[in-house]
Amino acid sequence: MKKIFFLLSLILFNSSLIAQNEIETLESVESSIFGVQAGFLGVWVNNEAKISNTIALKTEVGLDAALFGGSIYYEEDEVNYAFAPVITAEPRWYYNISKRANKGKRTAKNTANFVGLEVSYNPNLFVISNVDVDVYNQIRIIPKWAIRRTIGNHFTYETGLGLGYRRAFFDESDYLFPPDKGEVILDLHIRLGYTF
Repeated sequence: MKKIFFLLSLILFNSSLIAQNEIETLESVESSIFGVQAGFLGVWVNNEAKISNTIALKTEVGLDAALFGGSIYYEEDEVNYAFAPVITAEPRWYYNISKRANKGKRTAKNTANFVGLEVSYNPNLFVISNVDVDVYNQIRIIPKWAIRRTIGNHFTYETGLGLGYRRAFFDESDYLFPPDKGEVILDLHIRLGYTF
């Protein structure tokens, strides 16, 4: 009788471990999410596509914004704006999505913390601005840490921080005072979004 009890206990224990492993591996990022996001400095349309259970590729197009003024070209008390097109690809590793699911926390719309590598390109196609301003071709590569949370069924917000590099591509002879071609940049990631 003790052997039968021991054998049944062992089977139930193994079944419990298998079920627990299945629960931990079932939770993953969503297959595809389309959305619109707005931040302090821009507006973007994006898609996140699943690569693995914890990795998604975010691709987006949009308009990056800039506020500027007080230089030798513009009046000191004048605040100017510019919107320039941007194309971005960012692999994201949602490192705690399974942990959130196991704790019973929400994971819909990839609600979790993530580490990403943003690669953005600003082509010199057009500029929407209240003054005559040039935007030169540039690329940004920014590793970042951020969080994504969902409000209701469709609204999201993201906030995070990154430190990366920006490289500009232009002919120095076109500028009286050419800007630096490369520089380290700080990215403060704050966005509100709507997902479909």
